Amino acid sequence: MIDRKAIQQRWAAVGSKLDERGRRLFAAAEVQAAGYGGLKIVSEITGLARSTINRGEDDLDAEPLAKGRVRRAGGGRRTIAELDPNIIPELKRLVEPATLGDPMRPLIWVSKSMDKLAVALTQLGHPVSGDTVARELAKLGFSRQHNRKADEGSKHPDRNAQFEHINAKTVAASCRRRAFSTASGQPVISVDTKKKELIGNFKNGGSDYRAKAKPTRVNVHDFIDKDLGKAVPYGVYDVSC
Repeated sequence: MIDRKAIQQRWAAVGSKLDERGRRLFAAAEVQAAGYGGLKIVSEITGLARSTINRGEDDLDAEPLAKGRVRRAGGGRRTIAELDPNIIPELKRLVEPATLGDPMRPLIWVSKSMDKLAVALTQLGHPVSGDTVARELAKLGFSRQHNRKADEGSKHPDRNAQFEHINAKTVAASCRRRAFSTASGQPVISVDTKKKELIGNFKNGGSDYRAKAKPTRVNVHDFIDKDLGKAVPYGVYDVSC
């Protein structure tokens, strides 16, 4: 007769505290010691599947595994890269640096959250979760990084004169505006300017996925590039209408 209580005590004291391989071997040894009917009882006590205990019995007669391993070569779930060889190249293509706002890219730089990357990959025929994307990015050596001001530019010789000129024009325009009136037929306009965006290699808010210790290098100073200028969305209103 199988001593169920004794098996339960040994499992609680020793077997349940072992690693995956140790639990298999423990259960297999208990089954062999119990004899006929032992497989069913040991499976119920340990919670291990009968097929798992059967593998443990095979392991009892096999050569010891290399140190640190709990399964023989080939055991365990296959990686996502093995199941879908094209998913890693597609992931790299989605997160690699590119021109901001490039309409040809499937994902713009500000949208690269784990979930959105997963959605983009799924739409490309590679169903995957955000957690899997995070694990694969870590394996590839990517991390979320802010760009860093590192490239030093030269100081413009006319910088002070430029700001004095701007200030003088502002004061003059303000005086002329106060002299205008709607009765004289002169327009009195209001310019509603939105956020200005420098065009060129300048720092932007937010972060992007990059290889570790390789942030995007941008200019130290945010002085406007004379050739490229900047984008200024604005609206002009005639307040006298």
